[in-house]
Amino acid sequence: MLSFAIFIASRYLKSTRKGFLLSGVALISAAGFVIGVAALVVALSIMNGYETEVRDSFIGVFAHGRLRAYLDRGIQNPEEAAEYLRQESAISAFTPYIADKGLIRTPDDQTGIFIRGVEIESAQQVTRLVENLAQGDLDLAESPTPSGLTIPGAIAGVSLAERMGLKIGDEITLISLSQGASISDLPQMMKFSLRSTLKTGFHDLDNNYIYISIPAAQKLFNMPGRISGFEFKTSHYNRAAAVVDSLNQHIGYPYISESWRDMNPDLFAWVQIQKWAFFIILSLIILVASFNIASTQIMISMEKTREIGILKAMGAGNLHIFLIFTFSGLLIGLFGSLIGNILGYFICYAQQTWKILALPSDVYIVDWLPVKMRGAFFFYVTASSVFLSFLASVVPAIRAAWVTPVESIRND
Repeated sequence: MLSFAIFIASRYLKSTRKGFLLSGVALISAAGFVIGVAALVVALSIMNGYETEVRDSFIGVFAHGRLRAYLDRGIQNPEEAAEYLRQESAISAFTPYIADKGLIRTPDDQTGIFIRGVEIESAQQVTRLVENLAQGDLDLAESPTPSGLTIPGAIAGVSLAERMGLKIGDEITLISLSQGASISDLPQMMKFSLRSTLKTGFHDLDNNYIYISIPAAQKLFNMPGRISGFEFKTSHYNRAAAVVDSLNQHIGYPYISESWRDMNPDLFAWVQIQKWAFFIILSLIILVASFNIASTQIMISMEKTREIGILKAMGAGNLHIFLIFTFSGLLIGLFGSLIGNILGYFICYAQQTWKILALPSDVYIVDWLPVKMRGAFFFYVTASSVFLSFLASVVPAIRAAWVTPVESIRND
């Protein structure tokens, strides 16, 4: 029965009474599915790529999670906090950090920045410092400069270095903006030598961050023996939320733990909203194409009224006619989905390989339009498209199935 229905359905789509190939309306319906499926696959791949790029760049700088003191007052006993982290089996590595605001001053300019104290050896196991290195090395130890001073090293974001006109080896002055013991205390100032630049992929980070060693940060911010907290890496970024919940339950005040999503909830919520918005809006293209299928099926059923009567006179039942017109709609949906998937794949592949479309990094965080395809996208888009084409064919198929042989001959 199915093979008979598919054969007749394909014949109805291939020819009309006047001998033309696929009717214009059927072509438009198939083209609508091609455009809709391709657009949906490309949009989902772009949003998935964007989310992955933003997440990986963020995790590459701030790790999977962190443990800090309430109100960022600093951890007085780092070893005690480190012991809590060692007891969590899902944490594979952790590193101390110090974070505060400050000023960078050069002979020609000065600007406000964020200063982060890091421990290079352990930070390489938790973040992507090495991968993000654009120029120079990661040596932050004190060393003599051409001017005769022995000063510690610093790492600047590439955009900040370009904006300030800095080169590797230049001397800079960092000024702490943290509050002293009294209002009369002068801000702490220290000289540093620029040893390298980082390109994280985040414009705000590359344009506003300076990295120095933990001892230098403790001296600059007057935090002897204290740190801001620990950043840690879990076995998988999806496990960070569970680890954070466990830490908050077992440790509690004066510590608080946050996952990578908690550190910037607005950004990742915005990405999710954008993904759903793209999916809903572009799904309307396929919905419109399904209405075209319904109109196509109605036109075919009206044109084939005489043939329906002949088939019923030869013994075909209502179910046979129903399946014939249902499969004709499904064939349009399958054809459009197949071509749409192929078209969407090649568009995504071209962008992924050659990075044809660029983005302003100060607006969209990343500097190119990232694409990451997933097989699930192709499957779900195809399944939903075929399902919609089936629904669009049901009503015309029912109408055709109830045509009687006498009525078809009388109306011919």
